[in-house]
Amino acid sequence: MIRYRGPDDSDVWCDADSGLALGHVRLSILDLSSAGHQPMESASGRYVIVFNGEIYNHLELRGQLTDLPWRGHSDTETLLAAFETWGVEKTLQATVGMFAFALWDRVERRLVLARDRIGEKPLYYGWSNGTFLFASELKALEAYPGWRGEIDRDALGLFMRYAYVPLPYSIYRGIRKLLPGTYVTIASTCAAGYWPEPIPYWSAAATARQPRRSDWTDSMAADELNRLLTVAVRGQMVADVSLGALLSGGIDSSTVVAIMQAQSSRPVKTFSIGFHDDEYNEAHQAKAVAAHLGTEHIELYVSPADALAVIPLLSSMYDEPFGDSSAIPTHLVTSLARQQVTVALSGDGGDELFGGYNRYSWGSLIWRRIGRVPAPMRAMAASALSLLSPEQWDRIGGILSPGLPASLHLSTLGEKVHKLAAVLDSDSQTELYRRLVSIQRETASLVIGAQDKPIWSDAQAQQLGDRDFSEEMMLHDLVGYLTDDILPKVDRAAMAVSLETRMPLLDHRVVEFSWSLPLLMKIRSEGQGKWLLRQVLYRYVPQYLVERPKMGFGIPLDSWLRGSLRDWAEALLEESRLKREGYFDPGPIRAKWREHLSGRRNWQYWIWNVLVFQLWLGAHARSASPAVSYH
Repeated sequence: MIRYRGPDDSDVWCDADSGLALGHVRLSILDLSSAGHQPMESASGRYVIVFNGEIYNHLELRGQLTDLPWRGHSDTETLLAAFETWGVEKTLQATVGMFAFALWDRVERRLVLARDRIGEKPLYYGWSNGTFLFASELKALEAYPGWRGEIDRDALGLFMRYAYVPLPYSIYRGIRKLLPGTYVTIASTCAAGYWPEPIPYWSAAATARQPRRSDWTDSMAADELNRLLTVAVRGQMVADVSLGALLSGGIDSSTVVAIMQAQSSRPVKTFSIGFHDDEYNEAHQAKAVAAHLGTEHIELYVSPADALAVIPLLSSMYDEPFGDSSAIPTHLVTSLARQQVTVALSGDGGDELFGGYNRYSWGSLIWRRIGRVPAPMRAMAASALSLLSPEQWDRIGGILSPGLPASLHLSTLGEKVHKLAAVLDSDSQTELYRRLVSIQRETASLVIGAQDKPIWSDAQAQQLGDRDFSEEMMLHDLVGYLTDDILPKVDRAAMAVSLETRMPLLDHRVVEFSWSLPLLMKIRSEGQGKWLLRQVLYRYVPQYLVERPKMGFGIPLDSWLRGSLRDWAEALLEESRLKREGYFDPGPIRAKWREHLSGRRNWQYWIWNVLVFQLWLGAHARSASPAVSYH
């Protein structure tokens, strides 16, 4: 079911007495010989492992594991030797990498599942029909003959709020995602339904609580970040196959590519896609950066038809509902890269670590302005702002614009006013953040039978204590939005075409360094995010090439839904169909669909979430059944 994640090799290993089976498909990156074959047994025969990912410092670990007979040079073999020498937890703490693995201890007859610190590699696990299952993707679990896939309506409600199913849940009852930076242990004698408690070996929240260093000068901090990134990039350039990088021309990917090229004796292969719509096109910036750095740059301009052709693939690529529409261009650029390379580095993580999202500046500003205003007054102001439609606010903005300085000209004024109104009566800064990142606030009114559930990222962010609101939002995004949205988006899009992606900015040493910095080194008083990361980039690339307004990696979804996607969407949103399936109240959906089609409001992301679930439900109908019947 997931052969595309590893098309080069596959095998199974069984321990019939314990009732255990391990299966593996391999994308060969290090040690392409049979010495890297999995499932792999340790030298003593005690351990057997199936492992997905890369241990970037495995040669350093080998240097500490002296006098051992090595069969090959794979990082999988290094892991097994480390487990035999140091045990599981010490080995995990010693690793630098991205990974998910299942390790069977034949002596203690117990299974260990583990996931990397940030959650770059996926790992699902849980119970179905009395059997404990685990895999990189849900579709592998769905292949189990005893599979009972009951849709979790509470998880569906969370999906409608965030556009992804957040940790620790999956769309199915009884199946969870392993928390990043943790491992679980389960014995062969455990009772069916037993849930092992995740044991942390690294914590983003604990890292974020560390004292900020006050002795850094700007130049000292830039030197150290440059050094750490150079080490991280160098480690992630190790491969026995062809390697390149995804380049958008923004701060993050340009920094990664610049440091790659500085360490390479030949031009690095870089990849970007372009759209003919200037509002969504970043290709010319990427081309300019590539030309300055001297990379071998490959770009592809895609048509709306190319992008639309990806939509039918989404429910298979993301085998639980996933509402981030940038999955479409992500799949297109990873498909382009895979034509030339097997491994591609990317710049993901810079926004969360170095303060790149706009909400870190203006969300904090909003709270400082409204936090002391009595809640009733804020509620009244929110109601007043909502009296006019976005269209009417846009007309007012058009009338006033000629008399205002250019810095105050606001595009889509009406949408921004309504977004402001939606957060004005927040009762805390945490609630303000939740509203800023929510697409649907009250999920119980839309998803029939849903109740709100606590999510892992909320609990993690609360551990930060009395810190600046911007830092709270950054930690929230690091353990929530990044882990639940950005990383699955890139992993599934790339692995669907058998491409491995690597993210140097998420090296845990870079993460730990970023949290040691005072906030002013990330966000300057004028609201410029990623300040320190920019200082590193300017050492390689002229400032004028990369200084531009932040763009999302998006598509013109709003106009497509009114145009080429209208008939397709209408069929999925048809009222009798929604009633028959029994997951959504059709009333709000039909009302927002009519408003969107009329142009009075732009409900593109809200509607897209519904469409994504409908598309997924149609593709997974045989393996998914309602947990409860509602009428």
